[in-house]
Amino acid sequence: MISPKLPENEFERQLAVNQYQLLDTLPEESYDNITALMAYICEAPISLVTLLDRDRNFLKSHHGVPFNESPREISFCGHAINSNEVITVIEDSRKDIRFYDNPLVVDHQAIFYAGVPLVNPDGYKLGTLCVYDTKPRTLTDGQKNALIAMAKQVVSIFELRFQNLKLVKLQGQLQKRNEALQKFSRVVSHDLKSPMANIISLTELLESKKKEGLDEESRQYLEYIKASSYALKDYVDGLLKFYDSDELLKNRVETISIPDIIEELKRITNLDHSVDFQLKGDVNSVVTNKSALLQVLVNLVTNSIKYNSKHKTEILIDISENDTEYLLVVHDNGDGIPEAYIDEVFEIFSVGDKEDKYGNMGTGIGLASVKNIIDSLGGEISVSSKLDVGTIFTFSILKQL
Repeated sequence: MISPKLPENEFERQLAVNQYQLLDTLPEESYDNITALMAYICEAPISLVTLLDRDRNFLKSHHGVPFNESPREISFCGHAINSNEVITVIEDSRKDIRFYDNPLVVDHQAIFYAGVPLVNPDGYKLGTLCVYDTKPRTLTDGQKNALIAMAKQVVSIFELRFQNLKLVKLQGQLQKRNEALQKFSRVVSHDLKSPMANIISLTELLESKKKEGLDEESRQYLEYIKASSYALKDYVDGLLKFYDSDELLKNRVETISIPDIIEELKRITNLDHSVDFQLKGDVNSVVTNKSALLQVLVNLVTNSIKYNSKHKTEILIDISENDTEYLLVVHDNGDGIPEAYIDEVFEIFSVGDKEDKYGNMGTGIGLASVKNIIDSLGGEISVSSKLDVGTIFTFSILKQL
């Protein structure tokens, strides 16, 4: 018997085998189906998917034999991966100096062997797809071609597993980073809220107490400080809402009366009763997360009010449904969104170059929060707008069946 030599690139080849994390895994139907099919096509009692490990031949699928590994030093597959041939065929191992006294031949009657290396995209031979028989024989051209084709299919399954492993790892990394970012944002935001409130209070106190004793330049500086403080406060509050939007989704799903939630929306947004609300549609109730839906509507309606310089603000809310989702439209008669910013409105920290009617710049967080919530509810949101005519936000929410 001649044991197979280790390939010159054995170190790199072993790393390639390890990256698929298949060694010592349980049988899987996708591989067992292939070995069963190859045993049938090749009319052979044994068919295997093998992976050559450091000192063993691990059988990922073992059709026709009860064991799932054997020593590498006696493996036929170890010779097959050293060959430059696409397929290695040994018609009678008893007549081959490499195998005639091999324990697989002597004890298990492994007389016939045909194996195709499993070559990954980087060119490393990981193992083989092979068949054995207990008598001397050969394969037809059709059987050889089938074995070669199915070996490529095995590698494709390997690659799908590898890509999935990478995605799972990346998902875990992103989740950890997101959790760290959320923690950082909350800590920083909360730590900033108290000093910001103090700055605003002290500025307003100074303005009221010393207003008559300040010259115009000093009063202007106070206005700058106050405006900047309020802008930073809005920014901090927006960050907290953005990262707390995930917490909203933990609330339970419930049946929500449309008239009731619209009245609640009016109480929150229409403080001076200057907005003309209209409700359209024949949907009387929806089953969803109330807190999440209310935050979406509050954000959209608040934007409609802030960015509307017309004498009368008009907002139409249209609600309909189909078999799988609720469809909502928030249509206003506001100033509209410039075309240059339409594609960016849902990106966090994306702001236009226009102040709202109160003279404040947006934070670029509100609509990002809206999209985050709607995505989590299984829906989609889109926007269309025309300057000086109005803006239409259209979004869906997946029904909770």
